[in-house]
Amino acid sequence: MSTLKSPEAPSDKPAEIEQKISAVRRQSNPVLQAEDTGEKASTLLLRFSVDSTREIDRLIDSLKNLREKLKSDGIRLQRDIVEYASLSQSAVQLTKIVTDSMNNMKGMSEAASAGTRVHESIVPKLKDER
Repeated sequence: MSTLKSPEAPSDKPAEIEQKISAVRRQSNPVLQAEDTGEKASTLLLRFSVDSTREIDRLIDSLKNLREKLKSDGIRLQRDIVEYASLSQSAVQLTKIVTDSMNNMKGMSEAASAGTRVHESIVPKLKDER
């Protein structure tokens, strides 16, 4: 008894055979064709959904990184402002000290000049009295 085997039969796997059978059924049955279209749409929608979700996750991560950068920049700016205020206050105090010192020196200079003038005005009077 001889059995006829198709040349493709030994190389076909059970999954491939089922796919071929399903393809033949779909071609002959419009309902199955609609189901196939629905499966394609479902697969396409799933792929689109996954891609969109990945993009949204990437954007969220990017926004989180920007938030952290803004926080660290804000902290750095606050530190810089405090340092600037401290330096500014020190500069004002130093300016006041220099101004006070200059006024004291000016007063001493004027007093010395006035003392010399008083001394010069007294000396001739004393000479005249002799």
